[in-house]
Formats: sequence, C-alpha cells, structure tokens
Amino acid sequence: MVQKLALAITIIGALNWGVVGLFSYDVVAQFADGHAQPFARFFYIIVGISGLISLGLLFDTIQETKMEHVNVTEPEEV
Repeated sequence: MVQKLALAITIIGALNWGVVGLFSYDVVAQFADGHAQPFARFFYIIVGISGLISLGLLFDTIQETKMEHVNVTEPEEV
C-alpha cells in the first residue's frame, strides 16, 4: 500500500516537472505562492522520499524476473 502511494506521488511529481520543462510553469509553486514556501518545500520533500521508496519497486521487479527464469531439475537416479 505504501509503495503504491509512493509511486502515485512520484508520478504526480514527474508530471509537474514535465509541465515545468514544457511550459516553464511550476504547478506546485503556483499553488504555494512560490517554490521556496513551506508547503512547496514540503511537497518537494514528499516527492523525493516517494521516489526513493519507488526505487524499491524497481529492484523487486528485477529480482522477480530473475527468479522466474530459474529451472530446477531433479537429480537422476543411478
């Protein structure tokens, strides 16, 4: 549940950065009356923490993919 919430917040943060890159318009800063305001800084910190949590999803996926390709064979009787 925490990882899904973190992923959703990370996606929202990424969309905000996309808008900044395309239109030079920071949605969070607009709502907070500036990027240095406490609310904006809090949101940026939450997005950063969510990104770190979402990194765990990336590595879990890689590990699960490796485990799917492991074949276990029975030893032959002599």
